[in-house]
Amino acid sequence: MTDQTALSDTELRFLTTPTRHLGRVATVGRDGTPHVVPSEWTFNTELGTLDVTGRDVYATKKFRDVARTGKAAIVIDGITPSAGFNPWAIEIAGRAEAITGPPALIRIHPDRVRSWGLDHAS
Repeated sequence: MTDQTALSDTELRFLTTPTRHLGRVATVGRDGTPHVVPSEWTFNTELGTLDVTGRDVYATKKFRDVARTGKAAIVIDGITPSAGFNPWAIEIAGRAEAITGPPALIRIHPDRVRSWGLDHAS
């Protein structure tokens, strides 16, 4: 497992592969309650950020939370069933922007990156 601010070569390969995996974006509500929702994402190779998109993202609670706090995290994970139970994941947390667009999106700038098992990700 890594805990870092820069993305490793393995993490970059995973984030830029054409295979799509669903992410789970976490924000904090006005009352301090965590909010986690499945979300579409892309890795912005030019900026080194994760860009969270989706239908009407500008009208979502996660968008409002990011606009208010400037922070978010995303976890992209799964299980590779071959050779037993092989979980894998990457978590990226950091400063975030609620960009009204077009297109509207949430841009997460990695301040903390943790990953495990990405060599088994499919």
